[in-house]
Amino acid sequence: MSEKNFTRDKIRLLTLTTLYPNEEQINHGIFVETRLRFLVASGKAEAQVIAPIPWFPFRNSFFGRYASFARVPSKQFRQEINITHPRYPLIPKIGMYLTPFLMAHSLKKTIRQLIESGQDFDLIDAHYFYPDGVAAMMLGKYFKKPVVITARGSDINVIAQSGLPKKMVQWAAHHASAVITVCQALKDELIKLGVAPNHITPLRNGVDLTRFYPIEREQIRTELGISAFTLLTVGSLTTHKGHDLVIQALALLPEVHLMIAGSGPEDQRLRAFAEQLGVGDRVKFIGSVAQKELYRYYNAADIMVLASSREGWANVLLESMACGTPVISSDVGGSSEVITSPDAGLLLDARNAEQIAGAVNTMRETGPTRAATRKYAERFSWDDTTKGQLHLFNTILHGDPTC
Repeated sequence: MSEKNFTRDKIRLLTLTTLYPNEEQINHGIFVETRLRFLVASGKAEAQVIAPIPWFPFRNSFFGRYASFARVPSKQFRQEINITHPRYPLIPKIGMYLTPFLMAHSLKKTIRQLIESGQDFDLIDAHYFYPDGVAAMMLGKYFKKPVVITARGSDINVIAQSGLPKKMVQWAAHHASAVITVCQALKDELIKLGVAPNHITPLRNGVDLTRFYPIEREQIRTELGISAFTLLTVGSLTTHKGHDLVIQALALLPEVHLMIAGSGPEDQRLRAFAEQLGVGDRVKFIGSVAQKELYRYYNAADIMVLASSREGWANVLLESMACGTPVISSDVGGSSEVITSPDAGLLLDARNAEQIAGAVNTMRETGPTRAATRKYAERFSWDDTTKGQLHLFNTILHGDPTC
């Protein structure tokens, strides 16, 4: 496929974010791509993506994830969108404080070349406040372009809570033309940081109802070798995702099985923990699953559990529900905005194994039908989010949201 050129009758966006899928990280930032894909599909906006990658000289797998950075191609054409992966220096240990400056400096040449080649743009659409949003704001000032920054979770809940990152996030939010949050909870956190409420627009993530949908369960369960009542957790194998709490809950749920979809640094510890608790034979680690294949696992599971200690807007909740599988979630981030009916599932009163086990038993007895869960998820299409973006961008560019 050839690259797609801009036209003049649409909003022209430059999306800038390190959170974007690539050939080495197929699910990385898939939620940013999905939101952009639906916006472009509206026919009222066009986009090109700059998704910077840390520079690393060696491609050999001996160097782990750093080598994977080197293997990412400099350009891609994906979902009818041009994507550029310029490199920027990432300095170990002190990089946290220098990265916004180094990223902005490294991207000036790339952006200048786009403009000079006829690929100019109207607005910078940045995702993740630090370092991405801060760098985008520096570049917006340099190129005299309006900037909209979307807050997504840990950028505000963790990174922006102290020190220089906090001050830089406050600076970027103040100078941005607008700030988007993926849930009301993140807006509340930004207000605590001193950002004016009328400067923040919550636009929740939606779910692709054509990618996540119910299928014939017995067939897929047979294909995946599933016969028992089975829970599913989806997410990176890191401490804050709480996979260990779900494993611990299995000890209180005789004969219940668990599938864990994801990869990460906690892999070996979680496997050892399952064996230690005597539930290793009931836990299946299935590794990282491409998003286009996830619907099979959602359909096969009886309940999807999210036990995170923090989230922005957890897309896995809606993906599961769109497949007809109800959810159990810790009450963090935007989860209470997703789960507002028994047809969706249950919010935990406390984040521990006992609460998870109790919620599983409750839902086994009085849970919703799969048809009711799917119908509930259908409220969360991307249409409202797309309309909200177009309204906001047009207001910034023209002062008239109907343009």
